[in-house]
Amino acid sequence: MLIKPLFSDGYVPGYRLFFCVLAASALMFADQHFSRMETLRAQLSTVVAPIQWVVSVPSDLLSWGTVALSEQQELMDENRRLREKMLTLSHRGQRMASLQAENAELRNVLNAAQKRDIPYITAELISLDNDPFSHRMVVDRGRRNGAYVGQPVIDAFGLVGQITAVSAYSSRVLLLADASHALPVQINRNGLRFIVQGAGRYGKVKVLHVPDTADIRKDDLLTTSGLAGRFPEGYPVAQVTEVFHDPGRPFARVTARPLAQLERSRHFLLLFPPPRKTEADSPWGDSLAISGAALSSAQRIANTLSAPDTARTP
Repeated sequence: MLIKPLFSDGYVPGYRLFFCVLAASALMFADQHFSRMETLRAQLSTVVAPIQWVVSVPSDLLSWGTVALSEQQELMDENRRLREKMLTLSHRGQRMASLQAENAELRNVLNAAQKRDIPYITAELISLDNDPFSHRMVVDRGRRNGAYVGQPVIDAFGLVGQITAVSAYSSRVLLLADASHALPVQINRNGLRFIVQGAGRYGKVKVLHVPDTADIRKDDLLTTSGLAGRFPEGYPVAQVTEVFHDPGRPFARVTARPLAQLERSRHFLLLFPPPRKTEADSPWGDSLAISGAALSSAQRIANTLSAPDTARTP
């Protein structure tokens, strides 16, 4: 049986190549301009997930058989338990530097609210994006495990990134180093707040719009500031590696090194930070509402007294 090739061998591409290019262009256009493609991508990821698992089965079976034959299964299980325990302890220890600086400021403040531990689940790396200009990965936790879009992801050393797409059994994570990723941070030493953006390389991020007179130094620790409510406060993000002052320019050029092992980590934690309190949830919400009502009533009375008496006759 003669199998006809998909593309022609001549100098001019055949109609099959034209059809493939047309179809690819239509899919890219739809993915860029229609929000429903996110749902379609999530459904396709759910369909592809069993294939990913099947592909990894031979290597997993080979590894398991090697361990069983060498009588090291018990040691491997103990190593896995210790690794999970190390991740748990690292999750608690990452906030210590920020809490110590905050404790110095709140030492004389009475009735200071204590911060609670943030719930989390563990996750493991499935695959990395093959695009050299994109820094994304896929982990083995999805909608069935409670993962959601925008969820923070950390490893044993610092912030890794956030989830951008979720399927039933896996999630897609945008890494901190990606050029399209930005987040608010603060200097742990003095509390100055800035924006950190990825530079398209694993070992470098940029600190944006730093005034030339700002108190920022090399080796300063940058932690999450908690602004915007997406990333909880106090997690290490990066360490300043260079502060360059260009004469005549209002902003300094500042670069930093991410603390998370973006190229090497395989085990991660997906955080579940508590939702931000609204004005209605604030303990001062009722008093604020009462004060607002009282102020409105006083304003109405003042307007009445200052208005001309139209009913008075000469």
